[in-house]
Amino acid sequence: MSASIAAGPPTRGPDSENFPVASRLLAPAVRGHVLAFYRVVRLADDIADAADLEPAEKLRRLDAIEAALDGATHDLPDVPEATGLRESGAGVEEARRMLTAFRRDARNEGCEDWDALADYCAHSAVPVGRFLLRIHGEGPEAARAADALCIALQVLNHLQDMGEDRAALGRIYLPRSWMEAVGGKQAVFTDPAPRRALLDALLDRTEALLDAAAALPRLLRSRRLALESATTIGCARRLLTRLRTGDPMASRVALTKPDALAALIAAPLGGPSDTALVRTRVSRAGSSFARGMASLRGERRRALYAVYAFCRAVDDIADGAAPEAEKRRFLAEWRAKLDAPDCALSRELARARARFDLPKAECLAMIDGMEADSARRLRLADEAALDLYCRRVAGSVGALSVRIFGAPEAEGFGLALGRTLQLVNILRDIDEDAARERVYIPLSWLGADAPAAELLARPDLHDACHRLLARAEAGFAEAEAALAAADSRPLRPARIMMWAYRRLLDRLTARGFEPPRARPRLSTGERARLAAMALGW
Repeated sequence: MSASIAAGPPTRGPDSENFPVASRLLAPAVRGHVLAFYRVVRLADDIADAADLEPAEKLRRLDAIEAALDGATHDLPDVPEATGLRESGAGVEEARRMLTAFRRDARNEGCEDWDALADYCAHSAVPVGRFLLRIHGEGPEAARAADALCIALQVLNHLQDMGEDRAALGRIYLPRSWMEAVGGKQAVFTDPAPRRALLDALLDRTEALLDAAAALPRLLRSRRLALESATTIGCARRLLTRLRTGDPMASRVALTKPDALAALIAAPLGGPSDTALVRTRVSRAGSSFARGMASLRGERRRALYAVYAFCRAVDDIADGAAPEAEKRRFLAEWRAKLDAPDCALSRELARARARFDLPKAECLAMIDGMEADSARRLRLADEAALDLYCRRVAGSVGALSVRIFGAPEAEGFGLALGRTLQLVNILRDIDEDAARERVYIPLSWLGADAPAAELLARPDLHDACHRLLARAEAGFAEAEAALAAADSRPLRPARIMMWAYRRLLDRLTARGFEPPRARPRLSTGERARLAAMALGW
């Protein structure tokens, strides 16, 4: 390696990267091309990261690499790594594109928002995937999934190395607007709570990318590259899981050898199916609706899982730490997914909609409701606004669910029950929502607007909550009446959910609304009863 170009010995080798590089899964001839490409990229990356080089000198050396890739003359010694790659006939275009990212690193530009971070990754990581596709003779149909995988891998690396990057290089890849949304850069790097909120929001976004990449192994003609991609996706999912529970500022969060081995062993299966990925999302959520969903079988359960996971995904966007403008853009992406599914979850939802004639309008209504929740400050002016909100975020679920249950004629029951369960949620989560500056009790009942904490301290809060209790009681009565007029057999999942929420409402009534307001929960015996009901006992 050219000593006058290199910043020093390579900081890493192909065997010490986070994810597979030129592994034995690839054909020997292909591995040679990959290693030649890797040597150029590693050289440029180490220059951009060199702590003892000034930005201008870094840029000069990166220019020399590009000149060597192009076969042009420059005022620095030859760069045999770049010359070798050029002579190999593969990878020059992709390596040149990656130099754009390394120049950004040399200038320590950072990223303002998610788009800027994704654009950085489009230069720093996506070219690697495109290079692998090209040297394997793959077509354009795999490009989108490969791009999603590469961006996800890069973001995971940024999150994993956030402390080291800042300490050693003064470099922060976390989007500035996202850090501001949780209290600013100082809070993110010193306080675990805002850091956790930011990490979870970025990991949600990264998981969505991995879901978009899930189909990649099945899109590839090369069996070897399919195995490599499946292994890489498996490693990425395991690292994401570790980052969900670990704090990269407290200790190193990294893949273990068993993680890599498990991903390799699972690779021949092509990775989990769309169905399995959605089922994992549902299981991880720990929903209070789990028993009701478990009472279904086959395609009906699969469809309800897809609907629930969709609702959970858009709800997570609304509740996450991203800035409001970003949340709205991510929700707009979900509107597009309803017409053009591009990931595991949207494909499963599309299958459910087609099989059970689920109206697109109800999915859009759910997204409308989540857009309301995305606001930094939410207030409902009056009862009409409350009814509209409940119709969107809960009535939509009821209308979709009764069709999956096999009782589309019971839509009235589904709407009544959905609205009622949402009222119970509002009463149960009053303090949690207030912490997000959300108040769902109509302002017309409270007499005035104010910060959420002040509204919860008003003397008329007690009366307002009891008005909601009365509406919930009437809702249960309406749902019971609608159920009595319908064939209740296919509606067993709804009856299970209704039974559980009825118990929660009883506890709320008994507890009252004076602080401290302990969150009501079902007892062990009641959870056992739900399990029995799910089995049809």
